[in-house]
Amino acid sequence: MKVRFAVAPPPGRFDADGLSSFARAAESLGFDTIWLSDVPLAPIGDPLLSLANLAAQTGTLKLGANVVPIGRNPMILAGQLAQLDQMSGGRLLISFVPGLDQDGERAALGLPSGDRWTAVERDVGLLRRWWAGDAVDHHDERYHFDGITVGPRPVQDPLEIWLGGAGPRALERVGRTADGWLTAAVTPREAAAGRDVVERHALAAGRTIDPGHFGISIPFARHTVPADAASALRARRADGDLAGIVPVGPAELVDLVQRHIDAGLSKFVLRPLDAPPDATAQLGWLADVVLAHQT
Repeated sequence: MKVRFAVAPPPGRFDADGLSSFARAAESLGFDTIWLSDVPLAPIGDPLLSLANLAAQTGTLKLGANVVPIGRNPMILAGQLAQLDQMSGGRLLISFVPGLDQDGERAALGLPSGDRWTAVERDVGLLRRWWAGDAVDHHDERYHFDGITVGPRPVQDPLEIWLGGAGPRALERVGRTADGWLTAAVTPREAAAGRDVVERHALAAGRTIDPGHFGISIPFARHTVPADAASALRARRADGDLAGIVPVGPAELVDLVQRHIDAGLSKFVLRPLDAPPDATAQLGWLADVVLAHQT
């Protein structure tokens, strides 16, 4: 397995110049990927627009994003993602998420009721057919496609779609439909168990998932976890326990990464919980801490 580290920019409002500087620094330091999140109700910018900008400013850095497909016409999204993969020379990485379900988000995205994951799975199937060059016939209560083709096609064949989650239904879905698993807010022991479940469901569906396609998003703090961030993370855990979830300082971060590697994960998205005065300087600190473990 190839161990790879992605970095997310610090929390805060959209800053095009700051994001560009951050991405160029990440590439020069040797990080594998910059990873952006799609939070439709937050003022952090659209990740696909930002990645298109970064594609022109970087040459080797992979460009990753959690994308909320709900609310986006899947025909348009298929063309946008394929074009972005073309523009970046095949550097695009994507994980689909259903959104954060913030107050008003579902209605704003056009899905005020119903199973969000059903909509995500529909879009995964449609995008894969268009990227394969198919003329797609599809009709449901929202979309009607009659023999529709989409171009351009991606450079990557296939352009992979990863999914997240950690519950039983989520793990079954990953095994049955996804190209990789990008989880979050789980301990190394839970990650190892989750990987086993994903692989069992993949086998039952007559599929295999690349052993190197198991990853996790790890929030970290250099000194102290901000209270609001800790509260939000505890809410994602039934036990409210952040041990093995949020490392503080270099020793805890390296230890947690190694424990996840031992659990069978090899792709890491590192997310700072604080907004330092100099994000690039913190990126240099992070490189010194983790990049010796990148293979």
